[in-house]
Amino acid sequence: MNIAQEMEVRLTFLSRVVEKEIRHLEYADNQVFDGQLTYEDVENLDNMPELAMKVEAFASRFCRLQDTLGDKLLPALLKALGEPDRALLINLEKAEKYGWLSSSEHWVALRQLRNQMIHEYIEDTQTLLDALTTAHGNITVLRQFAERLGMQVQELLAK
Repeated sequence: MNIAQEMEVRLTFLSRVVEKEIRHLEYADNQVFDGQLTYEDVENLDNMPELAMKVEAFASRFCRLQDTLGDKLLPALLKALGEPDRALLINLEKAEKYGWLSSSEHWVALRQLRNQMIHEYIEDTQTLLDALTTAHGNITVLRQFAERLGMQVQELLAK
């Protein structure tokens, strides 16, 4: 398949960005979860500015990687493959059909962590701890999706 030079440049750029974002997320993850993140730690974030910054970096990087994968790389790849522009949910279902994503429903559930990690933590310590722990436990989902998209991009660009 012959793709436009502009699309090739975009896919290459987004692939590089995703690789960086994964490294940054993994670093932030190690900073937050190197030890056991406890309810007490989360409850006392106001008194622990260093940990608060690490938690903020982790949450931000988790959400950013998800955005880059789902809102940028996936639509660009689908477009390069001749698929029409569609809404995120339809794109995720298409990614599941291509075998790049194990579950579009699970991805949507992970996207909902954003509000829990960024907005609701102000009010509810347990919600934030649960969201952070869930995100930590699902970094592999993001990494695997990124790897599968990356392999598809490489295959497409090699043609």
